[in-house]
Amino acid sequence: MKMMIERSPEWEEGFLNRLETNSEWDNWKLYTMCYEVVKANLITEFTGLQSPKYLPNLTPLTHQLEVAQKVIERMNGKAILADEVGLGKTIEAGLILKEYLIRGLVKKVLILVPASLINQWIEELNNKFYIPAIPYKKNSSLDQIDIVVMSMDTAKKSPHKELIYGQEYDMIIIDEAHKLKNHKTKIYEFVQSLKKKFCLLLTATPIQNDVFELFYLISLLKPGHLGNFDVFQSAFSASKHDLENDEFLKELVNQVMVRNRRQDTGVEWTNRCVQNIPVEFTKEEREVYDMILELKDVSPIFSGSFSMITLQKEMCSSKEATCLTLENLLQNCNEVEEVKFVEELIAKLMALQTNSKAEKAYEIIAKANDKVIIFTEYRASQIYLQWYLHTKGIKSVLFNGKFNKSKRDYMKRLFQEQAQVLIATEAGGEGINLQFCHHVINYDLPWNPMKLEQRIGRVHRLGQEQDVHIYNLAIADTIEQNILDLLQTKIEVFEKVVGELDDILAIEKTM
Repeated sequence: MKMMIERSPEWEEGFLNRLETNSEWDNWKLYTMCYEVVKANLITEFTGLQSPKYLPNLTPLTHQLEVAQKVIERMNGKAILADEVGLGKTIEAGLILKEYLIRGLVKKVLILVPASLINQWIEELNNKFYIPAIPYKKNSSLDQIDIVVMSMDTAKKSPHKELIYGQEYDMIIIDEAHKLKNHKTKIYEFVQSLKKKFCLLLTATPIQNDVFELFYLISLLKPGHLGNFDVFQSAFSASKHDLENDEFLKELVNQVMVRNRRQDTGVEWTNRCVQNIPVEFTKEEREVYDMILELKDVSPIFSGSFSMITLQKEMCSSKEATCLTLENLLQNCNEVEEVKFVEELIAKLMALQTNSKAEKAYEIIAKANDKVIIFTEYRASQIYLQWYLHTKGIKSVLFNGKFNKSKRDYMKRLFQEQAQVLIATEAGGEGINLQFCHHVINYDLPWNPMKLEQRIGRVHRLGQEQDVHIYNLAIADTIEQNILDLLQTKIEVFEKVVGELDDILAIEKTM
C-alpha cells in the first residue's frame, strides 16, 4: 500500500506575502509569552513542592507543607494523615492532591467523606486549591467526572459501588477514616476492594477503642505492612487494651502515618482547662438506679449486658431517655411479675422531680456567662435539656444528625448570634467549627475517648483565641465511674502506639 505525502504550500505563500508587504516575520511578544508558559510548566526538580506557587488564596502553615512533602517524597503517596483535630488535615490532603495533579501523576480522584462534609470539601478544593471537584449525584456519569466527592454511605451501596469499581482512579482520599475501624462492615470491604495507586486516610483518631483498629486501618492502606492478624497479635502480644514491643510498633506505624500535635506546629495555642465534675444522685434518683440494677434478676429480657448498660447510662442522663427504653422493653415482657415490676419502676422514674446532672450543667452555664456547647448521647435528653434551660431563662438551640446541611448551618448561626447554649448529640462532634465558643460540657461520657477529642476539637482548633474549658460530668458510684476508668486505659493504649494526646480527662497520666 502506497502513501502519498504532499508538501503544504502554506509556508511558501506566507513567505512571499511577507516579502511583498514588508510585514513582520513574527511577533516577539507572543513568542516570549509562549516561552514563559512552557518554562513555567516545566518541573525540573523531583524534590520540593511546586503547588504553593499556584495557590494565591492559600497560605499553608509550615507543618502542613512538611506533611505534604513527607507523604510525597518518603511515603509514595500512601499515608494516614493523623494530625490532632483542627490542624488542617484537609489542607494537607489538598496540597498533596494539587502536587500530583501539577506533576501529571494523577488525573482521576475519588474522595469519600461523611455526607455532612461534602460541601465543605467542594468549597475548599475549588476556592483554595483551584481543583475542579464535583459532588456526586445519583444520575452522574463517573466517566465524565475526573474529581468526585461522594458520601461513604452512598459509595458502599449498589449501583454506585459497581460504577466506582468500573473506574480507574489514580488517588483515593477518605476523610474521617476512623469510620473504617470495623473490618466486618460494608464500607471497609468496599474500600479494601478499591485499587489504590495513591491513597490518603484522614483521621485524628486512628485508635478509638482498641489497638486492632489501627491494624485494620493500616492493612487497608498497605496490606501486609504489619503482617496478617495472627502475626500482628503474636509479635506484639496484642490484646484490645494492651500490647508489648510498643516502640517497635510505633516505628512501623510512623512509616505510614504522619501526626502533628498542636505544640509541634509553631502556632501559639490557647490552653485546655479540663475538669472532671462529680455529681451526686438524690436519694430518689439513687433508688430508681438501684431498681434498674435489680431488673436483671426479675426478667431475662434485662439480663443481657447491653440492655442493662444502656439503661444505666440513660438513667445517668435523664428519666426521659430511660423511660423510652423501658417502655419499648416492656412490650416484650410476658410474666405478670416482671410487667408489674417494670411498671412500678416507670412510675417511680416519672415521679422524679430532680435531675441532678442537669442542675450541675445549669450551674456551670450560669457561672460561665458565655457560649457553651453541651454534648449528650440521647435525643430525649437533648429535648429535656432544652426545656430545662428554657425554664431557667437560657436560650438554647439543638444540633443532631437528623438535621440536613441547611438546618445545621442555621442552628450554628442561631447559636453564634442569639442563643447561649448549643445542645448537640454525637453528630455535633464532626463537621462543625465553633471557635467562637469556649466552654464544652460533656454531659454524657462516651466509651470512646476519641469522641471526647472530636467534641473538644469543635472549639479548640485553629482560630480559637481564648482558653477552652472542658467539664466532664460523671455521677458518683454509677456506671459513669467505670466509663472514666476505661477511658483512661484506652488513652494509655493510644499514647503507646500513636503518641501523646492533648488533655481530655482531668486524670494524671501514668508513665
